[in-house]
Amino acid sequence: MSTKVNLEPSFVLHRTPWRDTSLLIEVFGAVSGRQGLVAKGVRGRRSSRAALLQAFQPLLLSWRGRGELHTLTDAEPGGKVFPLLGTALISGFYLNELLVRLLQRHDPHPELFHSYQLTLARLQLGEQLEWSLRLFECQLLEQLGYGLILGHNALDGEPIAPMEDYVYVPERGPIPAGQAEGIPIHGRSLLALSEGQWPLDEAAPETLREAKQLLRYSLASQLGPKPLASRGLFQSMGSK
Repeated sequence: MSTKVNLEPSFVLHRTPWRDTSLLIEVFGAVSGRQGLVAKGVRGRRSSRAALLQAFQPLLLSWRGRGELHTLTDAEPGGKVFPLLGTALISGFYLNELLVRLLQRHDPHPELFHSYQLTLARLQLGEQLEWSLRLFECQLLEQLGYGLILGHNALDGEPIAPMEDYVYVPERGPIPAGQAEGIPIHGRSLLALSEGQWPLDEAAPETLREAKQLLRYSLASQLGPKPLASRGLFQSMGSK
């Protein structure tokens, strides 16, 4: 079936040179989800589109075609670019890499698109970079159908108690510590992720560490053994 899309809000996730003057681009559309597009002739001398088709630039894109790859037919600015620098820039590349690796093409995710925009805005402002990534990872897992159980005890359905110790058992959820083997995590960390609220107390560093451990483990089964290039960049900068 032939597809024709007109000026859909989108972001470029990845781009690769193709033939002499073209690009292969992976984009994330507000309605259409992840798409693979051929941008013909954009690397030619008279084309200004190559500079426009950059990561973190809100775009309005049009494309048409059938099959796995479609042809880009128009591109316009869709808003102000999100200027990311340093760790925030690598964090943005990390988001893009997750979306390319984990989203299926032609599978709409409008809520995740909104979450992606919100996370880019937080990265631009430098607001709790690592915590913003954890919240996006939670949303991504939810959209993929592997959402974490965060608000109740998987053993008996009781609400999570903030001061209690738990272990998170993959494919089951949080269980009181000592009753199963799993990823150690405090109740307050589970609730912070569930509510999306960064805890403003002395336990915040521990909450961040536990949340990162839980999310990294949960994503690993979806990503497979191939390492993420963006994590190598984090490590080269000394980021945890």
